[in-house]
Amino acid sequence: MLLYFQETSISIRGTACVVTGQPFDTAKVKMQTFPSMYKGLIDCFVKTYKQVGFRGFYKGTTPALLANIAENSVLFMCYGFCQQIVRRIVGVDRKTKLSDLQNAAAGSFASAFATLVLCPTELVKCRLQAMHEMQLSGKITQGHNTVWSVAKGVIQKDGPLGFYRGLSSTLLREVPGYFFFFGGYELSRTFFASGRSKDELGPIPLLLSGGFGGSCLWIAVYPVDCVKSRIQVLSMAGKQTGFMRTFVTVVRTEGVLALYSGLTPTMIRAFVANGALFLAYEYSRKLMMKQIDSY
Repeated sequence: MLLYFQETSISIRGTACVVTGQPFDTAKVKMQTFPSMYKGLIDCFVKTYKQVGFRGFYKGTTPALLANIAENSVLFMCYGFCQQIVRRIVGVDRKTKLSDLQNAAAGSFASAFATLVLCPTELVKCRLQAMHEMQLSGKITQGHNTVWSVAKGVIQKDGPLGFYRGLSSTLLREVPGYFFFFGGYELSRTFFASGRSKDELGPIPLLLSGGFGGSCLWIAVYPVDCVKSRIQVLSMAGKQTGFMRTFVTVVRTEGVLALYSGLTPTMIRAFVANGALFLAYEYSRKLMMKQIDSY
């Protein structure tokens, strides 16, 4: 029952984050996969609105919602489990507080499990978000406009394993990324606590700490995410090269800065969404602990 409450709390917060942050995520994917089409965030917003309308900003919302809820549910569920594994590795008691570095390692381990549920939903999401650009560029003649049509196309072309195209890139993003994510969050909480218990922090420090953690994640692994988006989207048009070849091709033909296309909308979305996420997590966790203590 208590676990259900925490999952519900994260799901509700995740829904709010997706609804408010989806336009920025859509702009990110469009700019990552077709950087030559857009001069910047504002240009991307204007062209998307003119060409597709307001609904263009919310392409891929359903898989984005599923990805957000599934990833965060698995991530935070496994986070506590991985914290116990870290305690065993370093040889401390189950109730011993871990250091910021140890918490970062636990979060990194947990992200590997979350990747398995994240990759298929992100593939469908990214393809829907960049479908219009794929048609404009002539890479495909007929696009898919629904989640089902994209999923059906993947199964027909590549089978069930086709949903895991870009899995290695996703792992390369998630594992180191969540080290910085949880590490940045815990370091920020330590800073705000100033010698006090971290559990005494109010909502504003938690929001800022969550936002800082999210920003650390994306700054550290954004080029990897850019390559992942290209692999998952451009593979619609035929066989796509793996991570290293795609990475090298982008750097050689477009330059290093192409790997950072779409960073601005990503950072805006990351700070707000992850601040809200950690606030929901911490307050639901505190409520759970109070309920446990009352039994």
